[in-house]
Amino acid sequence: MATVYGKRLSRREIAARVGDVSQIARVKLHRMSDGFEDGVTAADVITGSGFQYTVVTARGLDISSASHCGRSLCWRSAQGDRHPAYYEPEGLGWLRGFPGGLLTTCGLAWMGAPDFDAGVDLGLHGRYSNTPATEVSACGTWIGDEYALIVRGTVRESVVFGENIVLRRTITAMMGESRFTIEDEVTNEGFSATPHMILYHVNLGFPIVDAGSRVVVPASITEPRDEEARLGGEDWMAIEEPVPGYKEKVYFHTVDPDPQGHALVAVVNPKLDGGLGAYVRYSPEQLPHLVQWKMMSAGTYVVGLEPANARVMGRSKEREAGRLRHLEAGETRHYQLEIGVLEGAAAVELLG
Repeated sequence: MATVYGKRLSRREIAARVGDVSQIARVKLHRMSDGFEDGVTAADVITGSGFQYTVVTARGLDISSASHCGRSLCWRSAQGDRHPAYYEPEGLGWLRGFPGGLLTTCGLAWMGAPDFDAGVDLGLHGRYSNTPATEVSACGTWIGDEYALIVRGTVRESVVFGENIVLRRTITAMMGESRFTIEDEVTNEGFSATPHMILYHVNLGFPIVDAGSRVVVPASITEPRDEEARLGGEDWMAIEEPVPGYKEKVYFHTVDPDPQGHALVAVVNPKLDGGLGAYVRYSPEQLPHLVQWKMMSAGTYVVGLEPANARVMGRSKEREAGRLRHLEAGETRHYQLEIGVLEGAAAVELLG
């Protein structure tokens, strides 16, 4: 049964109260039509709990916006939902099309800093988020007395004489809940081994990110990326006021799994509505590296919590460090994440 507006209701009891279930929860495909967003396809999902988000099918089924009861959960950049036709792959050009949003996926053959590896120039964070999905479907469906909101699609990263990697993604939310799961199946459909790097760039923003908010990461090891991150590194979990000209700090966390094999990381604002936060639950076995992006700059005021299968130093450096993973011909890897909202006591208790 679904919990809707404080009531536990069966399918029949909900049907008795609404003309169509979309009165409470729905998923709807649409196309944007203005400026750099013209032609971008997406799916809006509303769960009926006050939680809603947009899946951008034109950009790898990433999540460009999300809110809960009218409060944004994520940071969004000035670029907006820019069409992938404007992608600039060289060097740091990726940043000109980076929307921020709740989730930007980086990969699949490489991610991280611009690099030169195996005779190829590699731009920042790879091609994934600028690749449209195919075989897209979006639906709401009853599963017994539960109503599921599902968006699916396929993203292929391929090049003649090179990699042929396919990601099949399913995003599922349930009526009455304030969370969704992402299930990714990544397959090497080529006939030789290929490097495989993936990072889930979750970008949390105001009002969850605000002075006095805290980053919650139960890390057993925390390492700064560079000297800039080392300065003030003891306060990696603290959120300050936005400052013009702030230089980003990046930390690498090792998070041990709980008895169920998961890790839960979050940003929590204990002063907002009695406690409000957003969390990411993932498998450290699948994604052993948690990258934290702390950016307290005016206009770019964001905390990134980014589970990954490597660090972000560049593919050649990951290769040298022994962290670079490969997919053998025909091999498939599975990744699963849950992203959701923490309210009231659940949020405050996470702070310990």
